[in-house]
Formats: sequence, structure tokens, C-alpha cells
Amino acid sequence: MAKTITITLTEDEAEIIVDALESDRDSYTESADDARKEGDRQSAESFREAAKRISAVLARVQAELEG
Repeated sequence: MAKTITITLTEDEAEIIVDALESDRDSYTESADDARKEGDRQSAESFREAAKRISAVLARVQAELEG
């Protein structure tokens, strides 16, 4: 099980994290598409899984900002 941490951030800092996560997610999604087009199914799946995990973290941060 992963260790849980707590970090206190300003809204501006949280927005920076949101922007970075969105950029990372988009990069992994593009890489997955490129790998799929090149026939590299293993890399495509790895990139898609990374994008999915980033999306989950992004959703949690966004929920805190909206809360």
C-alpha cells in the first residue's frame, strides 16, 4: 500500500500542479497514440496507464480546488 502524505498548498500552487498534470497527461496520451500507430502495443498500454493514473490525481486536486 502506498504511503499517504499531506501537503498544504495555496490555490495558486494547486493550479500550477493542475496545469503540470494536464500537460503530462496530454503528453502521455499523445505518446500512447504514437506508439499504437507504430505498432508498439506494450508501450501504448504503458503510456495509457500512466495517463489514466495522472488523470486520477488531477481529478483529486481539481476536486479540492472546487471544494
